[in-house]
Amino acid sequence: MRILVVDDEKNIQRTMTLALESMGHESMAAQTGACAIEELKEAQYDVVFLDLNLSQESGLDVLQDILRVSPRTEVVIFTAFASIDTAVEAMRRGAFDYLPKPFTPDQIRQALAHVERTRRLENRVAELESRVASEGPEMDLRTGNDSMQKVLDMAFKAANSDTTILLLGENGTGKSVLARAIHQRSPRRDAAFVTVSCPSLSRELLESELFGHVKGAFTGAHADTKGKVAAADGGTLFLDEIGELPLEIQARLLRLLQEREYERVGETKPRRANVRIISATNRDLSAAVQEGKFREDLYYRLNVISLKLPPLRHRVQDIKRLALLHLQFTASHAGKQAQVFSEEALAAMETYAWPGNLRELRNVIERAVILSDGAMIEATDLSDIVQPASEIRLGGRFSLEKIEAEHIRRLISNTGTLEEVANILGIDPATLYRKRKRF
Repeated sequence: MRILVVDDEKNIQRTMTLALESMGHESMAAQTGACAIEELKEAQYDVVFLDLNLSQESGLDVLQDILRVSPRTEVVIFTAFASIDTAVEAMRRGAFDYLPKPFTPDQIRQALAHVERTRRLENRVAELESRVASEGPEMDLRTGNDSMQKVLDMAFKAANSDTTILLLGENGTGKSVLARAIHQRSPRRDAAFVTVSCPSLSRELLESELFGHVKGAFTGAHADTKGKVAAADGGTLFLDEIGELPLEIQARLLRLLQEREYERVGETKPRRANVRIISATNRDLSAAVQEGKFREDLYYRLNVISLKLPPLRHRVQDIKRLALLHLQFTASHAGKQAQVFSEEALAAMETYAWPGNLRELRNVIERAVILSDGAMIEATDLSDIVQPASEIRLGGRFSLEKIEAEHIRRLISNTGTLEEVANILGIDPATLYRKRKRF
């Protein structure tokens, strides 16, 4: 951990920093509250050890300033004038713990162990809240597909390092799930896993969300905000759909990767952050570089290890297991009896192309569970386009209408949008919609 010692006695500073470094921590010392605040503005600290009785100022007042500037930092108060009253007041104002002078190295070690346990618990709660918010089951990463297994093997080998990883693949292939799994298998597993969706906000708001801002930096900035980079300090920052990151922010991200430094919006003093970057995109970033839409130097920094997740249509071996996983989760949350699929329903799902991949699979199953009445999901309970494969073939004794209907159905199942299907067929979307309604 990164620790700041605030005490006006040089001997205490020296003794504390030596003890902390011998325990494997990075430590700095400040003699006054003002120096401590300046240090906290420039760098992120996990813990501050603060003397309650500084010669020129009250430690309780400094405590308030520390928590205002760096709210995620834990403050441990110590003083030679220990009393229940001062301890209670320090804790009431936000101190994490309290140590009376003189204290031993074991007491310091115990206080830091308490901080680490609390941080792990907070990160675990945040992770569970994130999973609940996603309203989906914990993903099963087992696979019977050779390509997917190679991706998983490489991902979990890379998890033990701090190198950047770029996840590639179509929308809905499970890139965010794999990013979280890499984090959980890394040495950073007990720290935060923080996600930023790059296309979800305007450039200004995205910059603030990533790096934070200071009060008054822009209209509506009524208080300091630390940002996602600071929240991920010591852990993993997952940048989803990084191909949509504006060029202006790309330069700042490159600096974070190269120097581990950044500034909040509206301030000039650099801050430091120790984060591991995992990014994901469904775009061809090399093509974006050629088009001048993505920085070449950033691309090479992100692309140290790249992993391409295969689409669900190439993972037919996994469809049954994944479908059952979503079925059991959705049925239990919806209070429904549906727990199994009919053979026809499974066959229909295994022959469907799943242009929306895992996300579409989940949505189709959720719809089927809601609309079904029995304990078994039938093929007819699935979406209209997820139906058993037709026996219609060219040269067979079938009418043009049936062949046309089958051709359109297959195009829809293998293509992202109706507009794209209409372009392939050479007709306008309204005509396609009318034709589709007939079957």
